[in-house]
Amino acid sequence: MTKKIAIIGAGAAGLHLGIYLRKNDIDVTIFTDRKPEEYASSKLLNTVAHHSVTIDRENSMGINHWPNAGYYGHYYNIGGEHPIKFYGDLKRPSRAVDYRIYLPTLMQDFEELGGEFSYEELTKEDLEPMSERFDLVTVCVGKFAFAGLFETNEAYSPFIKPQRALCVGLFKGIREDKTRAVTMSFAPGEGELIEIPTLSFNGMCTALVMENHFGGDMEVLMKTKYDDNPQAFLDLLLEKLKKHHPFVYERIDRKNFGLASSSRDILQGAVTPTLRQGTATLPNGKRVIALGDIHATVDPVLGQGANMATFSAQIIGEEIVRNSVLDDRFIEHIEARRADRVQCATRWTNFCLDALRKMPTPFMEFIQTMSQSREMANEFTDNFNYPEKQMDYFSNPDRIQKWCAKYS
Repeated sequence: MTKKIAIIGAGAAGLHLGIYLRKNDIDVTIFTDRKPEEYASSKLLNTVAHHSVTIDRENSMGINHWPNAGYYGHYYNIGGEHPIKFYGDLKRPSRAVDYRIYLPTLMQDFEELGGEFSYEELTKEDLEPMSERFDLVTVCVGKFAFAGLFETNEAYSPFIKPQRALCVGLFKGIREDKTRAVTMSFAPGEGELIEIPTLSFNGMCTALVMENHFGGDMEVLMKTKYDDNPQAFLDLLLEKLKKHHPFVYERIDRKNFGLASSSRDILQGAVTPTLRQGTATLPNGKRVIALGDIHATVDPVLGQGANMATFSAQIIGEEIVRNSVLDDRFIEHIEARRADRVQCATRWTNFCLDALRKMPTPFMEFIQTMSQSREMANEFTDNFNYPEKQMDYFSNPDRIQKWCAKYS
């Protein structure tokens, strides 16, 4: 009998899952409230980097439409009295594409494979009747309508409020460094700036992800609205970058600096990092699976969200294809296979949010050692693909110290 799968949400995770299942001739309906043609006029959704492990999955499914948009490593800039700058290579390129381009392109891929869309608003009350129509329901949309559906995993959710005041935008007028790469700029006491080469509507531009500490000098960027006075906003941004992130500021052409294409290229707000249980049981006894942001909401500082979500989508897809019965044992397989990646992406991000604010001695020793060892910097950089490997090092101070001793 043909399996029928419902996916609620047409983000990267839902589309990866849907496309994988259609590649394996499984009936899939994706439920979403946004049509492909609506993305071009929408506000910036996020700034997402896909690491090579994610690009590998895209290649395997034939959905990598942007093979030449990659970047090749990370520059690390640590400010303070004695600034530090060093570089680490990625073994294979990562890539960032504006999701207002990425998502509708994959929606077209899904339809061309015979997948179906249902354009409608759904709530938790719709899940029970849906579970009677489909063999499995996967929820991968983090909207308020589904709040509380999946219980919080308290062990891996140490924060009860946002840790950074976010101001994110796509900009023109920033010269690339000598190698196309991400720049991670750390301003002790003020926050972090992640600069990402990004493909958007007018070609390559620069995403600036400003992770500002609450109460710091840069928090004002989250609260100042671009539309109220565009030039005043840009002047304020330049002032703060010059003061706190000079490594980035020195590559800005002030005459040409601005949002990449329109006032829609900016996003401000904050997120509370939360890991939730991977499944929930409906009143009729049917279980639904969490995927994407509703499963694990991470701060964007390390770029882990979409990568762990699409990894999880791959696992779910493989288990749907492999199992003839989608029962509790099937769900056990999914949870066992995806747990380490999802948990470690969450734990590593949360660790860095805390460490970058407090700058404890073991973390500072790690930065000092890595700044003097290109080999260590390369390993750390490529392990953005593998958060479980990062947690092998960062799970306690002794492990950090032994890692440093290997390279010192």
